[in-house]
Amino acid sequence: MMQQTKNRWLIVLAAIGIHISIGSVYAWSVLTKPIMQAMGFSLKEVTWTFSLAILFLGTSAGFLGTYVEKYGPRRSGLISMCFFVSGLLGTAYALTQHSLLLLYLFYGVIGGIGLGTGYITPVSTLVKWFPNNRGLATGLAIMGFGFASLVAGPLMQILIAKYGLVENFVILACIYAVVMTASALYLEPPKQETAAGKGQFKAKMPEHVQYSVKEAMHTWQFYALWWIFFTNITCGIGLLAVASPMAQEVIGMSPIAAASMVGIIGLLNGGGRIVWSTISDYIGRANTYLAFFVIEIVAFYLLGGVNESFMFQLLVFIIITCYGGGFSCMPAYLSDLFGTKQLSAIHGRILTAWGLAGIAGPLLLSVIYERTHSYSFTLYFFSACFVVSLLLAAVLKLKGKTA
Repeated sequence: MMQQTKNRWLIVLAAIGIHISIGSVYAWSVLTKPIMQAMGFSLKEVTWTFSLAILFLGTSAGFLGTYVEKYGPRRSGLISMCFFVSGLLGTAYALTQHSLLLLYLFYGVIGGIGLGTGYITPVSTLVKWFPNNRGLATGLAIMGFGFASLVAGPLMQILIAKYGLVENFVILACIYAVVMTASALYLEPPKQETAAGKGQFKAKMPEHVQYSVKEAMHTWQFYALWWIFFTNITCGIGLLAVASPMAQEVIGMSPIAAASMVGIIGLLNGGGRIVWSTISDYIGRANTYLAFFVIEIVAFYLLGGVNESFMFQLLVFIIITCYGGGFSCMPAYLSDLFGTKQLSAIHGRILTAWGLAGIAGPLLLSVIYERTHSYSFTLYFFSACFVVSLLLAAVLKLKGKTA
């Protein structure tokens, strides 16, 4: 008699549960001013907390990917929950102690480790549950990370206004502990043959050479993808960091209009992840990244000279969909090239690019802006960076097959 099996769409929901919890890190800007006012910290000091969290997201994903593969998504999901929730509770304690060092330790380092572990936890599992729609499957989960700020941002504002800044972190820790625990306990890889929904499907990947993480890291394709990922995130985060002030200074938008634009950016960051990853199932991952870079070369170049509100927002929105899509298409691209044997571990190594880009993007932009006093030069520089990525993507398409 066939053993009772889990519904693969509930597996997707569990993956989204983890990602929408840890994705609340994207709502950090909501916390910036309240922390500055309550603690007396400078903007630069508070912003470093976010940068540290992204740095340790990438670092922990790189080093713990092998752990995820060895012990499975359930245990790694629970580990992620423990680190992330401990980070939030520790942040509350840091604020009561008015300690910047403790804030960095708990939210940046400990919370960041929870982010990295949780981010890679569902990826390999979802690819195995959806062997013929790998882009769609990973896009659904990673979409949750992009959309999280739309939920977490307003929720944080309400909690801070009603209960206070410290209590906000305690309440969020309790909520995310429940959501992440329930989600992690449901996650598991499919059996060789299992039931999904109404029909039967064989959880068999197409015939493919299965690479270990060590073998993958000995290929040039891995490093080409790392650079592509790094460039897309560096330029995207750089734009995200200045979208609102640039809209006000260059285009003359009001603060309210700029804030509304930022809200739409959050929506398109999440929406771009599912749309582009689904498209990639039909046109292929290589063609999808070629499309990203052609679009971004043109969009960043035009953005450097635009001075009209509608066109400015349109170009920013288009770029942000490609930025989000770059995240969601990467796991499927890695599985195309290296198989699923150690996909979480390989994906984790690639995510080190995110950790470095989280620091490089805003830093690069601020250095160029301080020297030129113009956003335009930075945008033209980003456009040139994508020319290099386009060439790499073309080489990957023509000569990138590993088997």
